[in-house]
Amino acid sequence: MSDWFEDGLRFSCTQCGNCCTGPPGAVWFNDAEGRAMAKKLDISVEDFYKHFARKLGAKWSLTENVIAGKYDCVFLDRSTDKPGCSLYEARPSQCRTWPFWTENLKSKAAWERAKKETPCPGMDTGKLIPISEIRIQRDGSGPS
Repeated sequence: MSDWFEDGLRFSCTQCGNCCTGPPGAVWFNDAEGRAMAKKLDISVEDFYKHFARKLGAKWSLTENVIAGKYDCVFLDRSTDKPGCSLYEARPSQCRTWPFWTENLKSKAAWERAKKETPCPGMDTGKLIPISEIRIQRDGSGPS
């Protein structure tokens, strides 16, 4: 059975920050990603975990700030006209692989729902991402 997106999908990140806010959730990261984020912040790994991470079950997630009823990733910077990630170069793979998460790729309807609910202006615009690259991103991470 072939994937519904076998001809690829268009996506270009606009760095709008919409995928970094919304209902409560989790931004999972592993130890290597935690070290990279601490390095980017120029703080110790211990301080990074103490101030920016929370343990959910056996995994680590970034913390959130509640702003105007939405849950923003702790690294979503709203201090400029265009919100964005203050750790963009060191963001976790869950963030790097948006919108090519398994749940968004289950069907065309799931893709459309994610595009609408986020809302993500980069979905279905910009460069065509081939199915081979989509599968690598989908299989490499995501929120699960």
